[in-house]
Formats: sequence, C-alpha cells, structure tokens
Amino acid sequence: MNNKFLLIAGVSSVLLLAGCASGPDEETTAKMADQDARVSQLEQDVAALKAAHENDADSAMEAKQAKEAAMAAQDEAARANERLDNIAQSYTK
Repeated sequence: MNNKFLLIAGVSSVLLLAGCASGPDEETTAKMADQDARVSQLEQDVAALKAAHENDADSAMEAKQAKEAAMAAQDEAARANERLDNIAQSYTK
C-alpha cells in the first residue's frame, strides 16, 4: 500500500513538473513580441525627445549669445556716439 502511494506521488510529481517545464505557447510568445516592440518604440521616442531637448538647449544658448552680442554692440555704439558728441562739442566751443 505504501509503495503504491509513493509510486502515485512520484508519477504525479513528474507530470506536474513536466507541465510546468513546457515552453511558452504561441499566445505568450506573441505577447512577448508585442512587449518587445513597445519597448523598442519607447526607446526610439526617448531618443527623439532627448535629441529635441538638446536642440532646444542649443537654440536657447545661441539665442542668449546673440542677445549678449547685440547688447555689447549697443553699448559700443552708445560709447562711440558719446565720443562723437564730445568731438563735436570741442569744435563748437
């Protein structure tokens, strides 16, 4: 009796483990492929967003540099105008 019980337990254990050890079915494989495609798409989206962010940062830096150059040119023009005014005043005195 005890041997039959051990034999039945052993056979059921083997069958249970064999069922768990089977590979993924087609539905699971399709889901995994879909998830892989989604991950790839997300990676591409992240890369595109990073590139856009870098371009925005570059554009902002270029705009800041252009503004600084314009301010420097304006200051230099004001200085030149003052010098011209001083020269003109020296001739009229």
